[in-house]
Amino acid sequence: MVTTGSERLLVTVGVLSFRRPDDLQELLPLLVGQAAHSEELVEILVVDNDPDGGAAGIVGEYSPEYVRYVHEATPGIAAARNRALDEAAGSDVLIFIDDDERPVAEWLRAMLGVFRAERPAGVVGPVISQFVEEPDPWIIGGGFFRRRRFPTGTTVDVAATNNLLLDLDSVCRLGIRFDVDLGLSGGSDTFFTRELTTQGGQLIWCDEAAVYDIVPASRATRDWVLQRYFRSGNSWSRTSVRLVRSRPARLLERMKLTVVGAGRVVVGALGWAGGGITGSIPRHAGGLRTLNRGLGMVTGAWEHVYSEYERAPS
Repeated sequence: MVTTGSERLLVTVGVLSFRRPDDLQELLPLLVGQAAHSEELVEILVVDNDPDGGAAGIVGEYSPEYVRYVHEATPGIAAARNRALDEAAGSDVLIFIDDDERPVAEWLRAMLGVFRAERPAGVVGPVISQFVEEPDPWIIGGGFFRRRRFPTGTTVDVAATNNLLLDLDSVCRLGIRFDVDLGLSGGSDTFFTRELTTQGGQLIWCDEAAVYDIVPASRATRDWVLQRYFRSGNSWSRTSVRLVRSRPARLLERMKLTVVGAGRVVVGALGWAGGGITGSIPRHAGGLRTLNRGLGMVTGAWEHVYSEYERAPS
């Protein structure tokens, strides 16, 4: 469905959730409050990817006028994202937000304002990390949680789904889905948005539509952040190869990614060593960050899969 002019937009806010009851209980009142004061018709859709359906009770505390629950037991975040697309099929836009995030007060208004003004295929907002406990200075110095920001109106070519509005008419017209083969390794949102922009869809940045990412102590460790950057490089290469259609072009892309990744490994190793010698935390930590992303790029170029979201048997 596509509304025009002064008609109210039909908006689905899709919350992807997996066994974070405390986070969900904090997030839902914030979303309900913004939905209730919106000029558009807004529903909140909780997609529970927990095989046990653990979020059902929490969602049941809210009026179905604002909050709807669906259970997607298929493992993997791509399955949850596709379920959100399917459930929002009658809406004009779908806005993704994670259960461990908190939107600023004008988040929904800002997102929808840019969409109404520009009518792009998507609107992307910033994600700002907020730590439950003060992290190791090494992690802060290495910039592991520092994310890019742009002036509102800037066109970007890739985005994650942790703060993303999608024009469902554009998505349907282009026939794009989240690749379930990337559901446990991560990168399905990277591949989705790169496909979207490759096919002519426009993603526009809205810097006012920020969300705060609540980082637990378990994620503010050296091992976790280095693994995350390895995964980031790994999924970037894997999605880059998938975007190329012919076999010769794919081989060329693999070689290019290998060279670029190897270059990052060398530069990162030099920075890491130099930081260790000089005692510079930013150089030492930043060098390892660059090195791990480069290693991920090299391995991903040749289809080594790092499954960040792999689950232990229950």
